[in-house]
Amino acid sequence: MDAVLQFIQLNWLNLLALVWFLICFKGYMFYSKRRSYDTACLASILHLYRTEWMLRMLDRDMRIADATVVANLERSVSFFASTTMLILAGLMTVLGSTEQAIDVIADIPFAVEATREEWELKLVVMITLFIYAFFKFTWSLRQYGFVSVMVGGAPTPDENISEQQKQSYADRVAKMSSMAANHFNFGLRSYYFSLAMLGWFINPWLFMALSTGVVYVLYRREFKSSTLKTLMMSVGPIDEKP
Repeated sequence: MDAVLQFIQLNWLNLLALVWFLICFKGYMFYSKRRSYDTACLASILHLYRTEWMLRMLDRDMRIADATVVANLERSVSFFASTTMLILAGLMTVLGSTEQAIDVIADIPFAVEATREEWELKLVVMITLFIYAFFKFTWSLRQYGFVSVMVGGAPTPDENISEQQKQSYADRVAKMSSMAANHFNFGLRSYYFSLAMLGWFINPWLFMALSTGVVYVLYRREFKSSTLKTLMMSVGPIDEKP
C-alpha cells in the first residue's frame, strides 16, 4: 500500500494527464454517438445518403458501380490498417531503444525529465491506442466485406418486390455500411489522439492541452464544419438512427 501511495505521489502529474486523456477520448466517443441520434452531424447525414444510395442500387440491373464504390472504401480502410501495423512495429523498436529516445526528448525546450519507467509506460499506452485503432480498422474492413455480400445478394428490379421490402433491404445495407464507416471513424480518431499523446513525452500539461484541442477539432469537423453544411443542402430532417 505504501508503495502505491509513493508511486502516486511521484507520478501524480502523469496520472492526471492520463486520466484527462481518457476523459477526452472516451467522453467524446460517447458524446458524438449519442448526439448523432438527434443532431445533424457527419455520421447521421451520411447515413441518409447511404440509404438513398441503396434505394437507387435496388433499381439498377447492373451493380458494378456500387461494388466498385464499396471496394474503394475497403481499400482506404486497408491502407490505414496496414499503416497501423507499421506504426506498431516502429513503437516496439523505440521501446527497445529507450535511453536514446530519452536523450533526444531531453534536448527539447520545456521537456520534463522522465525516468525510464515513465517513458516505457507512455510508450505502452501509445501502443495500446494503436492496437485499439487496428482492431477498429480490421472490423470496419470486415463489415465492408459484409456490405459487398449484401449488395451482391440484393433483389433485382425484375423480382417486383414491394416498396416495404425494398425500403427494409436498403435500410439494412445502409446500416451495415454506416457501422463500417463508424468503426473506421473510431480508428481515425485514435490517430488524432495519438498526435496529442506525443505531447506527453515532452510535458504532461502539453499533453492535456493537446487532448482538449483534439476534441475541439473533432467537434468542429463533425458538428459545425462547412462540409456538413454542404451535405445538408440536399437531405431532410434527421429522423432515424444510423
